[in-house]
Amino acid sequence: DGLSGNEDCGQMSAWYVLSSIGFYPVNPSNGAYVFGRPLFDSAIIELPLGRKFIVEAKNNGKENIYIQSVTLNGQPYSKSFITHKNIIEGGNLSFVMGPKPNKKFASEQDNRPKSIVY
Repeated sequence: DGLSGNEDCGQMSAWYVLSSIGFYPVNPSNGAYVFGRPLFDSAIIELPLGRKFIVEAKNNGKENIYIQSVTLNGQPYSKSFITHKNIIEGGNLSFVMGPKPNKKFASEQDNRPKSIVY
């Protein structure tokens, strides 16, 4: 039945799906997706022209809730976010999860999202 005037046009559902994959838009207008804990061990986003964006979470589990490291297309990735451009180009994003935070991961200022359009 919903609440009158409380219609988000599916945006909360979209946020939940993205967040479950391992990233979500904090500021949807700038094209950056901030990393969070992946709920699934793997997910595939089907893209136009037969491309795919594959997300994997290695060592994912109840105790391993913290990102230890990330690779993008097989290369070490030190940022705490990806861009929409990264996703639509297709490729592979791989998280390695662990039981304690890796406080060095994405700790430098340049590895954090900015309030600019990417």
